[in-house]
Amino acid sequence: MTTHTAPAEAPLIAARGLTKRFGQFTAVDAIDFDVAPGESFGFLGPNGAGKTSTMRMIGCISPVSDGQLSILGLDPTRDGPRIRGQLGVVPQEDSLDTDLSVIDNLIIYGRYFGLSRAECTRRAHQLLDFAQLGERAKDRVEPLSGGMKRRLTIARALINEPSILLLDEPTTGLDPQARHLLWERLYRLKQHGVTLVLTTHYMDEAEQLCDRLVVMDKAKIVAEGSPRELIARYASREVTELRFPVGIQETLGDRLAGIGERIDLLPDRVLVYTSDGEAVSNAVHSRGLEPETVLVRRSSLEDVFLRLTGRSLVD
Repeated sequence: MTTHTAPAEAPLIAARGLTKRFGQFTAVDAIDFDVAPGESFGFLGPNGAGKTSTMRMIGCISPVSDGQLSILGLDPTRDGPRIRGQLGVVPQEDSLDTDLSVIDNLIIYGRYFGLSRAECTRRAHQLLDFAQLGERAKDRVEPLSGGMKRRLTIARALINEPSILLLDEPTTGLDPQARHLLWERLYRLKQHGVTLVLTTHYMDEAEQLCDRLVVMDKAKIVAEGSPRELIARYASREVTELRFPVGIQETLGDRLAGIGERIDLLPDRVLVYTSDGEAVSNAVHSRGLEPETVLVRRSSLEDVFLRLTGRSLVD
């Protein structure tokens, strides 16, 4: 059961019973959500959960099969071109023109929105500085690193000064330094009032970027809230991770019964969810069990995600 929290202001995006079908297959199954102005809102879920299909409907490039969707107070069915003019879209795969220079990728894209060449050039220089690519303006796109191409794609998506920026898996494939630089750029956009809507399967990214998020699984929304609210609702305060010697874990049986609030027996370790990780560690040792390693940590969004969506791999 999804609890629906309406933002205080009139939402920029509102969905009720939003559904997407491909023939007999339901990719998005009657979901409800609101996105408030200036908010950073995330769709978190495993591959195949319905995140990208939802984003494509919001981006007015895939028609709604059923339910209601309002974007900027407009109907995507009737007002698709008007909505698209106010959106910035960063797709999963970079679609830059490698035959053009860095700055020409922005200028030519801006012309699609009816901007003059002079205005496109002015905005392009500002955006390249924002993306920390000012010195690469005349360079070809091909030799840029993955992180640079991602920042260029975001800069291009901002050329029309959009009200809403849609980001589908914005940092997939980037190294840690590139991811953190991208997060910092997105945080700055949010400070300037741009509404961010993103999909991700990275828990740290969702915790870092999202004011609120929904967790999707098997085409439905299974939870909604801020990262902190979700951790409080679905996880304990702490987690004690125990690793035992090979062969021992399979013999634990009921020897851990009653320790902590909940126990996950994984192939490589045991997770004990608890309000007091040190007390769990002491209780384990008092039962004559000798783990090789004990790690006490705060619960994270990853613990929530795995509890809600399971640990089996989805292709």
